[in-house]
Amino acid sequence: MSQSFDSQKAPEPVGAYPHAKRVGNLLFLSGVGPRKRGSKEIPGVTLDSDGKIISYDIEAQCHSVFANVKAILEDSGARWDDLVDVTVYLTNMKDDFKIYNRLWSEYFGKNPPCRTTLEINCLPTPIAIELKCIAAFNEGLN
Repeated sequence: MSQSFDSQKAPEPVGAYPHAKRVGNLLFLSGVGPRKRGSKEIPGVTLDSDGKIISYDIEAQCHSVFANVKAILEDSGARWDDLVDVTVYLTNMKDDFKIYNRLWSEYFGKNPPCRTTLEINCLPTPIAIELKCIAAFNEGLN
């Protein structure tokens, strides 16, 4: 048995899927990017007239994607500290990893979740980072 959740604070999914799905004490988040809810705005991204990326600020995208993950967790009844595993997709490992890794340390200073970081050649929208997360509810604490 599972329960789906859609956050009213995080950006709308770009496809037919929920923001999160709870199965037992696990919460699985669909891929989360840095877009803003209710618009196509992507913090720190400048696009040309064809929608292609001219420039981007990975730091702004990291802050935004972390805020979106937090919103989905909270709207699903979980907390930031409940994250146990995060897969991170970057489109430019060489240029962006150092900044992303520094911000990761700031957001996950104590007891960070497990993490895998992969470079991929593109994401469904013109973004440079996406997170795929799993949280575990600590029964009696949430």
